[in-house]
Amino acid sequence: LGYASNLIVPTEYLVSKAIIEKRLDKQMSQRVLAKKAKTTQAVISRIESMSASPSIGLLQRLASAFNSRLKIAFE
Repeated sequence: LGYASNLIVPTEYLVSKAIIEKRLDKQMSQRVLAKKAKTTQAVISRIESMSASPSIGLLQRLASAFNSRLKIAFE
């Protein structure tokens, strides 16, 4: 729809999108994910709304809560 082919998507959006998609795929509420990742529902909400950026430690705990592994890449 008129998007440039070289559009750069902000990293915060990609992180938020990945967390939301994984959480919904696992049928988890923000509250359940927060408990499993040893954080609060408010923190999950702020990350998903891109008003906060998660630390690598929190990303690792989220991956563990999802029974996944965290993959970070430079491209």
